[in-house]
Amino acid sequence: MELQDPKMNGALPVGAAGCRQEREGFLSSHGPAPVRKPTQFMDSEGKTSFGMSVFNLSNAIMGSGILGLAYAMAHTGVLFFLALLLCIALLSSYSIHLLLTCAGVVGIRAYEQLGQRALGPVGKVVVAMVICLHNVGAMSSYLFIIKSELPLVIGTFLGMDPEGDWFLKGNFLIIIVSVFIILPLALMRHLGYLGYTSGLSLTCMLFFLISVIYMKFKIECAVVHNETTVDSQSPSAPPIQGLNRSCEARMFTVDSQMFYTVPIMAFAFVCHPEVLPIYTELCRPSKRRMQAVANVSIGAMFCMYGLTATFGYLTFYSSVEAEMLHMYSQDNLLILVVRLAVLLAVTLTVPVVLFPIRRALQQLLFPSKAFSWPRHVVIALIILVLVNVLVICVPTIRDIFGVIGSTSAPSLIFILPSVFYLRIVPSEVEPLCSWPKIQALCFGALGVLFMAVSLGFMFANWATGQSHVSGH
Repeated sequence: MELQDPKMNGALPVGAAGCRQEREGFLSSHGPAPVRKPTQFMDSEGKTSFGMSVFNLSNAIMGSGILGLAYAMAHTGVLFFLALLLCIALLSSYSIHLLLTCAGVVGIRAYEQLGQRALGPVGKVVVAMVICLHNVGAMSSYLFIIKSELPLVIGTFLGMDPEGDWFLKGNFLIIIVSVFIILPLALMRHLGYLGYTSGLSLTCMLFFLISVIYMKFKIECAVVHNETTVDSQSPSAPPIQGLNRSCEARMFTVDSQMFYTVPIMAFAFVCHPEVLPIYTELCRPSKRRMQAVANVSIGAMFCMYGLTATFGYLTFYSSVEAEMLHMYSQDNLLILVVRLAVLLAVTLTVPVVLFPIRRALQQLLFPSKAFSWPRHVVIALIILVLVNVLVICVPTIRDIFGVIGSTSAPSLIFILPSVFYLRIVPSEVEPLCSWPKIQALCFGALGVLFMAVSLGFMFANWATGQSHVSGH
């Protein structure tokens, strides 16, 4: 398989050139400057600091699925949940390692270009479409949260009925938020500029976590939910048994809902479309430095996810709902402020998710064009308009998200990075029978299995008419 890049020094084998690039890092400022390729729209000077890059990647990882993690723990058990969460975090870090290795070998830091190098023009189109589908689904899920929660928050603050006034309607509010908050942030030229808003978004979610921990010690096991459990039992069962079962933390649990909650945990670490754009803008970029950014971000989100799920579950136990905020009293001022913080965090995440979509479209439609402000603005406007129309016109988007998530998330985490690694890393560096490539092959096979299981249980869920949980 020929992997020589005509834009690189042809005197060296591809493997040697790739390894040299990984050691030196991209855009090295030391030594005589080699002949460089023409600057394209995706290139930047790499001015984003390590901390800002961590904020941006952490914000990309953190999604609306955090509200459903306590529900996931209720159907897997505390220890089983934490073990699964740790495994998924480690797999996500390994997946990013594969991406960065491939980028180091060929000197490319665009997901779509990696697809083209590995699979040709078809690979570039497939990668761009997967990124667009996944991130459009994520953006839509965030706007759905705004559509459902913001009217309640504003109505509570103003003492008004959110169903009675036109300016409190969810459809009207998401348009206002999109025009006056999301669009200006989405028009930033570089993703690194959003580091401050990402930091604010993470601060809001940290406040959410602290409030969940605080409320655990303020709320006793909810009797109103336990009465439902008791009433559903046979008359001969003592009420106290139902109470104990409902308010007892379980370490290991396996039930039918577990197969719907595991994908929530996997999708909670999807950040791969944002990895290479953040890498591009990282100050003093190198594979080791970007891997450190990824490890810190994934580790921080693992801690936040684990604590949120644990304390949320230990507050409501088996009665916890899929969206945990619905379990708290609507009259509680602290919870009202928490809802506002979550809305702010979700709103500030949308521009970060929009960047990879615009990047994918530019790679697909204008691969050799220099940066253009009119094109930059028009693409952002089109994306926001389409997502707003989707959220307004489709009342039950959950199943669509499920299909998108069950196909795009395994592709981004497992399948595409492993295919890139197998196809791009030359046999002179890693033979096909070497342990790293065997690992990558097994990793891709795991992604195919995960996709098949997710889609299988989703279709079975539709056939039986049961509801399920989704979220990024």
